[in-house]
Amino acid sequence: MRSRLHSPEQPLALAGAGRTVRTDNVTIMSVRAINDFTIRVATVNGSGSQSSNLVLTNAIASLGIPVAPKNVFPSNIEGLPTWFDVRVSALGYQCRARDFDVLVALNAATWQQDVAGVKPGGAVVHEESFPCKGDTLREDLSYYAVPFTALAKEHFADKGDLRKYLMNMIYVGVLAQLLDIPEASLEESLRSQFRSKAAAVELNLSAVRVGIEYAKQHLEKHDPWRLVPMSGKTEGLMFMEGNRAAALGCVMGGCTVAAWYPITPSSSLCEYFIQYCDRYRVDKESGERSVAIIQAEDELAAAGIVFGAGWAGARAMTSTSGPGISLMAEYAGYGYFAEVPGVIFDVQRAGPSTGLPTRTMQGDVAFAYTLSHGDTKHLVLLPATVAEAYELSMEAFDLAERFQTPVFVLSDLDLGMNPWLTPPLQYPEKPFDRGKVLGADDLSSVKGWGRYRDVDKDGIGYRTLPGTDHPGAGFFTRGTGHDEEARYSELPEVWQRNLDRLNRKTETARTAVPAPVVAEKTTTKIAILAYGTTHHAVVEALDFLRESGIELNYMRVRALPLSPDVATFVKRHDRVYVVEQNRDGQLYGILRTELPTHLIGRLESIRHYNGVPIDAHAIIDPLLDAERAPAVVAE
Repeated sequence: MRSRLHSPEQPLALAGAGRTVRTDNVTIMSVRAINDFTIRVATVNGSGSQSSNLVLTNAIASLGIPVAPKNVFPSNIEGLPTWFDVRVSALGYQCRARDFDVLVALNAATWQQDVAGVKPGGAVVHEESFPCKGDTLREDLSYYAVPFTALAKEHFADKGDLRKYLMNMIYVGVLAQLLDIPEASLEESLRSQFRSKAAAVELNLSAVRVGIEYAKQHLEKHDPWRLVPMSGKTEGLMFMEGNRAAALGCVMGGCTVAAWYPITPSSSLCEYFIQYCDRYRVDKESGERSVAIIQAEDELAAAGIVFGAGWAGARAMTSTSGPGISLMAEYAGYGYFAEVPGVIFDVQRAGPSTGLPTRTMQGDVAFAYTLSHGDTKHLVLLPATVAEAYELSMEAFDLAERFQTPVFVLSDLDLGMNPWLTPPLQYPEKPFDRGKVLGADDLSSVKGWGRYRDVDKDGIGYRTLPGTDHPGAGFFTRGTGHDEEARYSELPEVWQRNLDRLNRKTETARTAVPAPVVAEKTTTKIAILAYGTTHHAVVEALDFLRESGIELNYMRVRALPLSPDVATFVKRHDRVYVVEQNRDGQLYGILRTELPTHLIGRLESIRHYNGVPIDAHAIIDPLLDAERAPAVVAE
């Protein structure tokens, strides 16, 4: 046998799906062992492990067991360490787990680090040549040594560069045998991964079988981790990345102009949009796309194209990340003040500056909300799920045209680039909201039309589109001071009147943007407020805290400017923990600025900002510390 179990005298008490590790009759850990653990695959970037990991992920999901894959990859093309976590959760938790239980170690450079991270009682599947001594030899782990390199050479000697990819499929086979994944599930997953490429399916399946056979003949299972098929948990669900869902939302939302400059992690959003337009937005007569897609020379140019197209009446968008948002600041201010619609997708990554291009963060919220150089508040949408990435993308175009302003959709790398289990996306049923657009007939019946006149007292003027067949249709769009008729003006009273009207528009938007989602089940005086992908960690944290005897209510903000419901929610609680993924507590700061003064003291900030997706204990631990801390009484 090539497997090793150290400290065999340490008892493992198994109870149903639970596993308790005891030392000297003291319980030191209690976790579930069946359908509740995390697999971490440690490889190097460029080794082709992504396909193998997705095959593994889909095979587990096909058993009816919810899984949450998280890819942590470097910002170079090849050679640096990369990790892929597959969280198996019978309860359906979709956030990252802080620790992992099963390690597949194929990177010698991180071997010591990876072993150190395995939870006590875990399992290690590793390349046989890696040394098990010193820090890499732990008595609380089960080890399974597999000669991956030798097996690939032996069975695929004639495959050249393909060998490194097939070696990854060998570890899929080993895991399948150790975790009880049926070969049929793997074959189905391979066919889904490689689609119509039958030769690729057979070749990769042969590598999977090499792993299965090796594990059968040489590995004796000592760890408790295994998979048991479930029913109903994944039925009707599919895997999709947020960027793909957002791209489809752009198609369904009527976007006809896309201008972009590639930047991680947003590039795939426009790439998916191109793919969908090539399938669904092609002119039947010419065979050409019926949309304009332009890769601009930089992000500044992309923003200029978007607002130029928006002024002309098109529904236009761009996608970028934090550094690109910085370059778009001038055009964002122009769009706000000249009142031109446009949609900007910001798939956030870790900053400041170039930061960590392939890590996730919620660091652009305050920046995007006030992007310009004075007295600006933008509409910002904050999707938390794949379904919302799709739905809010469509809604962004309606809001941009209704309010004649830039709309930011703030996703992040975790939502944008990782696959998530999601229900099928719903076909839109409501028509587009083009806002206050005057046609030729309208202009004939309107007296004294002024582009920036607030006729309805909601802050939103009426506009015309270029090409409208009426002498009164043309208008100037000004980024400098202007009066109600768009005439240039530097008069102080005109300037202030214009800013007051724009602020009225913001107040109107508070009840028009997507409302917060509230889960208020108890009369507790404690609550959590969060947004975006932080939601998934909050869901798990709430369950944990509830099991610990602490009840909390929960509000998820989905847009800025803040809904009036937010102040009402805060008012009902003594303490509201604002949870977010940035260092400075940006939503916390916005709340302190916009809430009534007497509510500000009820807010507490919980922040996670190490670049990897937030886990439940990043919320649980600081919240418990705060709740247990003695109250400070002012003298």
